Amino acid sequence: MRRYGPAVLLALVGAAILRVSLFSDLYLRYVQVGLRPYLVVSGVVLVLLAVVVAVLVRTAGEQEDPEDLEDPENPESHPGHTHGPAGPRVAWFLTLPALALLLFPPPALGSYSADREADRRAARGVGTFPALPAGNPLDLTLGDFGSRAVYDSGRSLKGRTVRLTGFVTRDAGGTWYVTRLLVSCCAADATTAKAEVRGAGAPPVDTWVTVTGTWHPEGEPGSDAAWPPVLDATSARRVPQPDNPYEKR
Repeated sequence: MRRYGPAVLLALVGAAILRVSLFSDLYLRYVQVGLRPYLVVSGVVLVLLAVVVAVLVRTAGEQEDPEDLEDPENPESHPGHTHGPAGPRVAWFLTLPALALLLFPPPALGSYSADREADRRAARGVGTFPALPAGNPLDLTLGDFGSRAVYDSGRSLKGRTVRLTGFVTRDAGGTWYVTRLLVSCCAADATTAKAEVRGAGAPPVDTWVTVTGTWHPEGEPGSDAAWPPVLDATSARRVPQPDNPYEKR
């Protein structure tokens, strides 16, 4: 059975990829929507490759001369002799990460990742932004809200009621933020967008919330005082985590 190890490992990895990309939306925890077809193709290829490897191993085993497989007088002819008694068994531990991904896919990045990125902000020039649509409250992404609050010299957010959805983070002083991770390609390149929330009690960290309120200007556009942007909340309600927990950067 141990000679089928490579085939089993390929099959487990392929099945794990197909589980998160073809049979669910869990792949959105790792990559953008546009990469789903590539994941599905990769999973299918790995599963097919596992079948091919298993067939080749079985064919090779059937073609071996039984008299050559094990000679009691010749220890070197014993199967697995060149690896030692523990080698094949240890190799099976390589299947554990793939099996874990198949059965227990990890959660989306949350407050820990956001805290690590808290001090990273791309340099942007101050300028005017396009006009916002009419109507209140206005649903905005955390990325758009932050950009306008910090860099918009036209103050397009002034007097507008906005609605932001993200997860809860806190700093060492107890201030809480509605936060979202922004990705370009996949979770590995995630950066943080967040807004300080005032006037509403803080839910537990990593809870997903929708916060409604108005922008509270701080400092001059583009200055350190303008970051992070502040929202004077009129309501903050818990919501389920969205299927796609990330925003497009």
